[in-house]
Amino acid sequence: MKLRVVKRMPAKKLLAACVLAVAMTSCQLQPVSASSHEVGQQEMNIKERIDTILNKASTRPASMGSEVWGKEPCVMHELPTESRDEGGTLLFSDSPEYVKQDGVLYRDTVAGDARVFYYHLNNTDVPKKLAVVLRNKYDGVNIVKVTRGGSGAPSKDYLFVGKTVQLDYFAASMDETLVLTRDGRRLLQDSMAEVVLKPDELVAGMYDFQALHPVEVSVLMVGEDADPLQAAYELPILPKDEMRLRGTFTGMNRQLTVTKRYDPAKDGVMYFRVADDERDKFRDGIDATDGSKVSNEGNYGVVYRIHIPIKGNQPVQYFLSPLGGVYAGAIRAVTETAEQKLLPVPAKAPFFGAAILEISKELLSRLAPGDDILVKRTELSDLGIYPGDRSVWFYYSPPGASNLPVNIIVKPAP
Repeated sequence: MKLRVVKRMPAKKLLAACVLAVAMTSCQLQPVSASSHEVGQQEMNIKERIDTILNKASTRPASMGSEVWGKEPCVMHELPTESRDEGGTLLFSDSPEYVKQDGVLYRDTVAGDARVFYYHLNNTDVPKKLAVVLRNKYDGVNIVKVTRGGSGAPSKDYLFVGKTVQLDYFAASMDETLVLTRDGRRLLQDSMAEVVLKPDELVAGMYDFQALHPVEVSVLMVGEDADPLQAAYELPILPKDEMRLRGTFTGMNRQLTVTKRYDPAKDGVMYFRVADDERDKFRDGIDATDGSKVSNEGNYGVVYRIHIPIKGNQPVQYFLSPLGGVYAGAIRAVTETAEQKLLPVPAKAPFFGAAILEISKELLSRLAPGDDILVKRTELSDLGIYPGDRSVWFYYSPPGASNLPVNIIVKPAP
């Protein structure tokens, strides 16, 4: 189950509406039991399923907030950003999310650089398979190269699936070549013919590929014993659910750059927000199955390349903080010396962001427009300390099953 985007209101609106729980997030990591993969039963509704996952949490450690930020709340000023969309085509398949029958979940034709992101749950009482089928639409031999990707093994722990997809995707590039004869068909990954989803299990994946000529891409769910290559062109295209989260989006990557040079010696703690649909807008696209306009609420499947220019040579420490609720994903950090780090988010727990904090009206009233605040229990995932005189880029994508938006926080390294 993908937890939906929670838009964060400005401080003044929060004060007026007394919406205090989402206004702030917490500094300690919130670990849960590693054995949280088997939760829920088929008849459980969405809320019960998520509550069951969260209730698997084990003991929580003492707060680390006072050690990092001090005992007093810390006001953060916002760093201005600008973005540019670039790259190939994103095919996003997440509707219907809870699949109740065999059918095609999304289909469109692409050429050149492309990415497919899928996220679906078997909402039947029998085992199923989910597959991505490629069909050559060129009058001759076509070449498709899979360049990067990852998928989560089917599970009832949706946060585990979402985090696994990102860890696999960001870990390393791929180099697979698929040859399609005239009107030929291939699975995007051969393993899709074997992986089975039990009832109530979810599967997700994210793959980049390059098609030399036009290729039709079909995401479908079929029976355990069915042949996906044949079923793709016998089954109907299923209608969207009420969330309408599927479509084709031009520009599968987003370059997000801070336009102010951050000076750790003078600026203190600062932040900027990602995927809030205010500063960082959601992508608009077209559902190719019916021609309707759609919005990717959360920018799922979009890969961000984030850069914060630094003034001086003082080391800088970076954090990610979830604002909308539980969160589990990964980030890849690349320095100008080509050093790379794969960072689980959070690193020491399966997920974080479940804490609900109430902030006093008096404290909120002190915030100027654009300011945010860190309190002792703000949940943070440490993205590392990097030299100020060497550039670093963070590669980020909103993970399936997680809430948005998030804050990226910078501060002088201790």
